[in-house]
Amino acid sequence: MHENIRRLIRETRLDPANFILPLFIVEGARTIDRPIPSMPGVLQQGMDSLLRTCERALEAKLGGIILFGIPEEKDEHAHEAYSEHGVIQNAIREIKARMPELLVVTDVCLCEYTSHGHCGIVSEDERGEHEILNDVSVELLTRCAVSHAEAGADLIAPSDMMDGRVGAIREALDAGGFSSLPIMSYSAKYASAFYGPFRDAAGSAPQFGDRRSHQMDVANSDEAIRVVARDIDEGADIVMVKPAMPSLDIIRRVKETFNIPTAAYQVSGEYSMIKAAGMNGWIDEKRVMMESLTTIKRAGASIILTYFALAAAEALKSE
Repeated sequence: MHENIRRLIRETRLDPANFILPLFIVEGARTIDRPIPSMPGVLQQGMDSLLRTCERALEAKLGGIILFGIPEEKDEHAHEAYSEHGVIQNAIREIKARMPELLVVTDVCLCEYTSHGHCGIVSEDERGEHEILNDVSVELLTRCAVSHAEAGADLIAPSDMMDGRVGAIREALDAGGFSSLPIMSYSAKYASAFYGPFRDAAGSAPQFGDRRSHQMDVANSDEAIRVVARDIDEGADIVMVKPAMPSLDIIRRVKETFNIPTAAYQVSGEYSMIKAAGMNGWIDEKRVMMESLTTIKRAGASIILTYFALAAAEALKSE
C-alpha cells in the first residue's frame, strides 16, 4: 500500500552510471549547436558545445559518452575515419585534456565517413551491382580503432557488423600496446527500421541498397546467440544488443547464456517515438522514459546507451 515499502522490495534499480550518452561532433566550426529535427532535444555539436555537454554528463555521474563523428569530407575509402587528426580523434584529445575522468567510448564504423554511406568499402561489378568487401573493410576498421586508442579512448565499440572485425581489432590493439583497452562489440545488431533518425543525425544513410547483407534479420534469435559467441571468442569484453526495446528477449537470452557484461542501445527511433508522443500529450513522457529504461535493465542490460541519459539522471536525482 505504501511507496516506501514498494521501493524497499523493488528488484530492478536504475542508476545514472548505467547510462552512456551518444553525442554527435561536427568537424570545423567550434560553436555549432544544430538541432536534429527528427530527434527533438538532440544536437549536432561543435567542440565548444560538446565540451559543455560532457561537463553535464560528468555532473550527472553518467557512465560515459559515446562519440559519433560528422566529418567535413567523405570519400569512398572513409579516410577521415582513421586519420590521426580526424574529427573523433581530435575530440577525444580535447575531452580527455579537460575531463580525464570522463569515460569516452568511440563508435568504430565507416558509414559516417564514406561518400556512399555504407559501413564498409564497396565494390561495383560490370552489371552495376554492389558488394561490401568484408576483409578490406576490416583492415580499415582496425586502423580506425587503433587511431582512437592512440588519441585516448577508454572503450572501443565496433558497430559495423563485418565478420571477424573484433578479433582483428583485438590483435591490433594488443600489438599497439593497448592490451588493456576493452572492446564493447555491437554484436546482436539487427537490420532495424528504428535507426532512421540516427541516419539524419550522423548523415549516414546509404546512397544505394541497404545493410541487410551484414546486419541481422529481425526474425532471428538463435543467430544472435551465435554472433555473440563469436565476438566473445574473438575478444569482446562487453557485448551489445541493438535496438533495445524490440530486442528485450535477445538481451535476456544473451545475459543468461553468457553471463558477460551486456549493453543495449535504445536507438534513435525508440527515443523519437517517445519524444513525439510526449510532445503531443499522448503519453506521460517522463514515466514512459523511465519505464522503458527500467525494462531494458530488467531484461539484463547493465549498460544502456540512450539519448535520454541526462533527462533520466535528472529524474532519478529528483526521486
